Amino acid sequence: MTLRIGIDIGGTFTDLVAITGDGRVVTRKTASTPHDYGEGIVVGLSALLAEESGTVTDVLHATTVGSNTVLEGKGARTALITTRGFRDILEIRDLRMPVLYDITWTKPRALVERRLRLEVTEKMRPDGTVSEALDMDSVAAAIEVLRREHVHGLAICLLHSYANSAHEQAIAAAVRAALPDVAISISSEILPEIKEYPRTSTTVINAYVQPVVRAYITALDARLRALGIGAPLQLMQSNGGLASAAFAAAVPAHIIESGPAAGVVGGAALARRLNEPRIITFDMGGTTAKAGLVENAEVLRSEAIEVGGGVMVGSRLLVGAGYMLKLPAIDLAEVGAGGGSICRLDAAGAPKVGPISAGADPGPVCYGRGGVSPTITDCNLVLGYLDPGGLVGGAMKLDLDAARAAVERDLARPMGCSVEDAAFGMLRLASATMMRAIRAVSVERGRDPRQFALLAFGGNGPLFAAGIARELGIARVIIPPLPGVFSAFGLLVADAEHHGVRSLRTRLDAADGSRIAAVLTELELAGAAQLARDGFSAARQEVRRAALARYVGQSSEIEVPLVGAVTPAAIAEAFGVEHERTYGFRAPASEPVELTGLSVITRGLAERPRLPERIPPMASAGPASRRAWFPSSLWTETPVVDRAGLAAGPRAGPLIVQEYDATCLVPHGARAEVDGFGNVCVTVG
Repeated sequence: MTLRIGIDIGGTFTDLVAITGDGRVVTRKTASTPHDYGEGIVVGLSALLAEESGTVTDVLHATTVGSNTVLEGKGARTALITTRGFRDILEIRDLRMPVLYDITWTKPRALVERRLRLEVTEKMRPDGTVSEALDMDSVAAAIEVLRREHVHGLAICLLHSYANSAHEQAIAAAVRAALPDVAISISSEILPEIKEYPRTSTTVINAYVQPVVRAYITALDARLRALGIGAPLQLMQSNGGLASAAFAAAVPAHIIESGPAAGVVGGAALARRLNEPRIITFDMGGTTAKAGLVENAEVLRSEAIEVGGGVMVGSRLLVGAGYMLKLPAIDLAEVGAGGGSICRLDAAGAPKVGPISAGADPGPVCYGRGGVSPTITDCNLVLGYLDPGGLVGGAMKLDLDAARAAVERDLARPMGCSVEDAAFGMLRLASATMMRAIRAVSVERGRDPRQFALLAFGGNGPLFAAGIARELGIARVIIPPLPGVFSAFGLLVADAEHHGVRSLRTRLDAADGSRIAAVLTELELAGAAQLARDGFSAARQEVRRAALARYVGQSSEIEVPLVGAVTPAAIAEAFGVEHERTYGFRAPASEPVELTGLSVITRGLAERPRLPERIPPMASAGPASRRAWFPSSLWTETPVVDRAGLAAGPRAGPLIVQEYDATCLVPHGARAEVDGFGNVCVTVG
């Protein structure tokens, strides 16, 4: 028997899903171990392999080790070598601010301190010709500083190196010869694009996290071998594609946002199976809630993200809180509202939810591990939505009395209301926060959420989905099989992907079509070679092309898919269509369009379909009913069914669908049923 295993680490639980050679699905949840995430993986794997023996053929992993390294400021001691006069680009940034009218706001501290931002004498022109030759004496002086300061990571980013990388390569060769143990990141290899700050920031992030990520991957690989697993380790990239462990260790900037991507990839695979043209993914875990968009079975991607700025709590048009990472990533909006989010009153007595979280340790009050502040999970338990008999199939018992006492002490009594009103109010407040994330990926991207279905997963997503859908006017909610471990499941249906990008700035009304074709061909050949190294033959490769374009005078670009013959006129027309869809208008045909770059996605396809034909609804032990509180009927004896029981026929709300890894709440006026694939489909009245 063969096994393919997906591993996703969350703030509270580490989730594992295995698909056997005959199509069966096996799951396991274990508590995350923030002090050493590999420890939780080993515990979960040991339990899963004890239950299901076989030969492991793939280990697929989504990790937050990269983003946590930046967020916690625990990266390697890093230096930057740049063109003389440009050492302060990390401080100047792009003048964007995450808050308006706040003179006390302070921009994040640069990842490289100023005395380790070293200048060399050289200069390239934008067309790649040399304006000033590289002075090797200045390079030697920089190397002496690297040696004296015991630097472990080095970013090399020179002016206009995207057009000619000769000087960067020469510096890298000199550093390798003198300091072979220093991890070197070269901007012309990481991001060969115009714009100094995004290119410098991205290269610095790669250098900052590379030693940490490499050590993590090496240690995890050793632990897998100790368990007798010889399968290659693959990691989820921020763009939603899988990559080999060697690629991730060499270019860890591509896996910075690895953790949240897998669930959206799983949503895209499910959308293809269900022929759903439009899906909003809603992933609510223990610490955060994330929303993404899937159109025509393809995830919506962003050309740049910010790292280390905390969770997104406001409009996504207000950026600048973190560090710019200009690499393709799944377009996600994130808010600090999860099951472990702490509910509290601020200094003025106003209720607040998150972004502070109780996390896995100590966790919510009801876990009995030392938590004292009420959380979203405690509020759900108090209102009867969660089973006091425990989570994860009863393995984790919940203390209802302790949760109720915490809600009464910290919320109800100070606000002068009942425990039920306080708990429900906090859930409404959390829902409002999460709706902002959904609007960010839909309304702020020119999409009407009422035209989408809501795919809800994560340990807490199914509890809130129907209520949020009703508020947003979304008619259908889909709860996939294995909702609590769906991100880990998404790893098992992902494809290997490599994204290549190249700057090419020209007005399309005067562009050289042969030059555009040559750049696209070069990117395609590079991606195909990387996939070949990953073990994919030419017959199992797929190519998708895109252009980055803008109207002349605009400061930002949008990505435009390229289908069919690629000519300057075709790119301009495709840009107009995409601009109208995104922003609601397009300029007259006389308005010139500027091409700024080209990108190519090369995708490695599986030999056979990775998504099972059907996942049978699973039975779960639990009570037939329990008292739950609803604002329209107060305490109501509410039926409790598992997914297998719901498969017998549609049921009207109020109803609780209780499973091993999640609980779905079907409110008054809604109706739930199980479809042919095994999804719970909720029609919201």
